[in-house]
Formats: sequence, structure tokens, C-alpha cells
Amino acid sequence: MKSHNAPRLIPMLVIPILASLLAMQALAGESVKLQGFVKARNGDTMVLQTSDSPNLVVLLTDATKVGQVEGLLKARRKEMSMAALIPGLAVKVEGTYNGENQLVATAVSFKGNDLQRAQSIQAGMHETQSNVQQNKEELERHQEAITHQQQQIAKNKEHIDAAVARFGQLDDYYILDEVTVYFPNGKSDVDPKYTSQLEALAQKAKEVNGYMIEVKGYTSSSGSTELNQQLSEDRADKVSHILIQQGHIPLTRMLAPGAMGESHQVGSQDTEQGEAANRRVVVRVLQNKAIAGV
Repeated sequence: MKSHNAPRLIPMLVIPILASLLAMQALAGESVKLQGFVKARNGDTMVLQTSDSPNLVVLLTDATKVGQVEGLLKARRKEMSMAALIPGLAVKVEGTYNGENQLVATAVSFKGNDLQRAQSIQAGMHETQSNVQQNKEELERHQEAITHQQQQIAKNKEHIDAAVARFGQLDDYYILDEVTVYFPNGKSDVDPKYTSQLEALAQKAKEVNGYMIEVKGYTSSSGSTELNQQLSEDRADKVSHILIQQGHIPLTRMLAPGAMGESHQVGSQDTEQGEAANRRVVVRVLQNKAIAGV
């Protein structure tokens, strides 16, 4: 009797294993819809925070459709570039899971006011981090020159380090390089003298692991607010075209150009030099901390 029962154990063990494999295959090919916040971007990879997963990896492909929903009922859809998928943006993603439990996105959508909010938060974090870093470097220089104030400087440095750490939790990027392009009053064409600087920045960026390029346009407060908003967008777009066409930066490495209008004035409008300093586009090379493994 033992010789007849033993072979039957093999199919009894194989059936559950086959059922499990078939279930995994079904899950991998199933279309899903979810929503969350973009935590990080690195080229064709996006890290999403959802209610079920704090670090869901989403793969973007050439077939992925990116759009901004518009209208009172959010029924219209405006096609957008992948560059609009910036950290902090609330998105809805549709796609299928691959064998590595990564969501391959077929469509990504978001609201226009959510994009503006994410851009404003990102601009504020970068601006604050830059100011904190400048203060830290200034304190370090004083520490070398004024030895009798070492104790007080050390205390100030601790406060600044704490602030850097605090903002580092909100801002997932290091600023590694920066170029500022200035414009004549009311103009958006880029002076050819800046082309070589932008190309050099693009070349340097390609040597950075997990880099992204941020472009933000600004204007002085002369003229109407509406025209200045459009002018800042035109300036940012012109600089972005140089980086893409002549610097050969892929679109997946470009964050959405920011039209900052009259915000963040760096010079006094009471002087000609101060007004000229406000008519600018700031280009930054950013490195994503999470994906770079820092």
C-alpha cells in the first residue's frame, strides 16, 4: 500500500505552488489606480508616498501620459511634460505592476493648483537652504579670524547646523552648481554671452549621480503684475531651450520651469542696478539626496 500512496504526494505539493505563482502573475498584470505625493524624481524613476506605501517606485516610460486636469468638474485634460512631476506634487497614477513590484505608469495626472503649490514650496525651501548655508560659511570664516570669539561662534554654528538639518528634512535636494542669466528690461531673449556658461553647467551636471536641472525666471516690479508673470515664464523657457538643445540635457532631467514673476526681489527697485539684478533666470544643478544614497 505504501508504494501506491507515495507518488500521490507529489501533485498534492505542486498544486499550491502553481496556484501561488499564477496569483503572482495575475497581480503583476493587473491595472491599478492610486494617488499620493511625489517624494523624489530621478530621470524615469519616481518615488511616491501613498496611504499604503511610503516609498512606492513608479517607472515612467515614453508611453506614459502626463496631464493636468482642468475645469470645474476636472473633466478636461491638458497634456504636460514629465518635467512637471516635481517633489511635493499630489498625483493620481494609473498603471500595472511588473515582476519587481514596481508600478509601470501608463498615465499620471494632477491639478494645476497642486503644481503651483509644489513649485512654491520647493522654491521656498531652496531659498531658505541657500541662506542658511551662506550664514554657516560666514560663521566658519569668522571662527578662523577671531579666536577670542570661538565659544560664541561655536554656539551659533550649532544653531545653524540644526537649521540645515531641519530644512534638509523638507528639501530632498542639494544645490551643487548655479548660473544666473540677466535680461534687459521687458526682454526675454538670452544674451549669447551666457550660452557657454549654460553649456558648461550642463556638462558638469552630467557628472553628478541623480542630477536634476531647476530653472526659475524672475522680473523686476516695473510694469503690470500679469505681464511680468508671463515675462518670467518666457525667460525661463528660453533658458530651458538652450539647456535642452545645446546643452543636451534630457527632458527627464529637467524640472518644470518656474515662472516666479515679481517674487523674491534681490535688488532695490529704487536704483537702476537693483532693478537690473531682479531681471534674471536662476539655473541650478540639484542632486537628489534619497536616490543618491546620502
